[in-house]
Amino acid sequence: MPVKFRSGENIPLEMHKARMVQRLNLLPVEERLKASQEAGNNTFLLKNSDVFLDMLTDSGVNAMSQAQYAAMMNADDSYAGSETFYRLEEALKEVFGTKYFLPCHQGRACENIICQTFIKPGQTAIMNYHFTTTKAHIMRNGGTVVEIIKKEGLEVKSELPFKGDLDIERLKNEIKTIGAEKIAFIRVEAGTNLVGGQPVSMANMREVAKIAKDAGILSIYDASLLADNLYFIKTRDKDFANTSLNQITLELGSLFDMAYFSARKLGCVRGGGIITNREDLYNAMISLVPLYEGFLTYGGMSVREMEALAVGLRETLDFHVIEQTPIFVEALAKELLASGISVVTPPGGLGCHVNAMSFCDHIPQSEYRAGALAIAAYIAGGFRGMERGTISEVRNADGSEHFAEMELLRLALPKRVFTLSQIKYVADRLTWLYENRHLIGGLRFTFEPEVLRFFFGRLEPVSDWPQKLAKKFREDFGDSL
Repeated sequence: MPVKFRSGENIPLEMHKARMVQRLNLLPVEERLKASQEAGNNTFLLKNSDVFLDMLTDSGVNAMSQAQYAAMMNADDSYAGSETFYRLEEALKEVFGTKYFLPCHQGRACENIICQTFIKPGQTAIMNYHFTTTKAHIMRNGGTVVEIIKKEGLEVKSELPFKGDLDIERLKNEIKTIGAEKIAFIRVEAGTNLVGGQPVSMANMREVAKIAKDAGILSIYDASLLADNLYFIKTRDKDFANTSLNQITLELGSLFDMAYFSARKLGCVRGGGIITNREDLYNAMISLVPLYEGFLTYGGMSVREMEALAVGLRETLDFHVIEQTPIFVEALAKELLASGISVVTPPGGLGCHVNAMSFCDHIPQSEYRAGALAIAAYIAGGFRGMERGTISEVRNADGSEHFAEMELLRLALPKRVFTLSQIKYVADRLTWLYENRHLIGGLRFTFEPEVLRFFFGRLEPVSDWPQKLAKKFREDFGDSL
């Protein structure tokens, strides 16, 4: 929780203590430069031993609680009919009120099953905004994606508290234009990953679900970032100030035809699942779980992680648990804004999103501003973030580049992982980088995969700018890492 100090400053206060630690490495700048070259200037390909603060993602790297670790010892290792499965199923019923559960090894595995089952060639999937793997699964099954996020959702600076909301009038028009029978489903991602972790309001979700039901269109809720979205519903919508978190999650479970989630985000373990109250939807997907994941009572997850997930889901109903990421995101955003660095506002969940479009406005967008900033930040500070811009997009059918609406460097803040001093370190190094941003140059692909190129594509600098940046860092900081 943010606590006011005698100085008048509001500082995020951790409502937990560390009882297990992992040693970190902070390499000298010359070694960081070498590591970035060996990784093909793609932060995904950096070795973790070369990274000081891993801010690439919150997926699978959140800190688990002591109760979760303790629960792992209670696992039932049965291949079929495991008691662990039924304990997890019961936790999902408590949180969402849903009857049916299909376990999967992670969120994109859920997307694979959903898209294979419900996407037919030529159909359209409507959503507030796509996630990379979601769009890839839809396209591989012959579908197309239509995004109808509110215009503020694609603006870096805004005062709108729920920038992830779907544009309701456009939704109605798209249904009328496309035809309900040609729409596979309407998907709500709350919050929205690629555009700054921005939340979706309950009012918007209620309206979307009703429109879908009235039109006879399947409605799907991606609950991966539920924890952050719950925090924002509680703190930004006065109508829910006195509503329990469980009341909110139960309503969400009742609104949509089905929901799915990555437990790497929701629940802080490795896994995922699909939940629904509709037996017909459950039966339509059931055969694909053993085919792709594993038997119906483990679905590609280890039973130990399933036990930890059951605890993690219940802990999502604890306000002090879900507030940890948003308050740290806000703290980092405030530090950067004070230094004149543009970030997505209002601060969302998942991480702090730096506006590479303005940070590197001297670099042509065709030379991947956000990707260049990600590598420059690693060289300057040893922390790695994730490019969320044009590299994360898909080329047009004619091979031309599809430029992203926003070029963002995402600095993820996994739950209960980093300390305030580490946040201040990141802000300090980014401020130095901003003051020397003229040294940052562009990138170009040397190896470009056709699908999800941001994961393992390799790039090279268009000049020797990384060497110049490292040289300037050494001049300014001397022997300080």
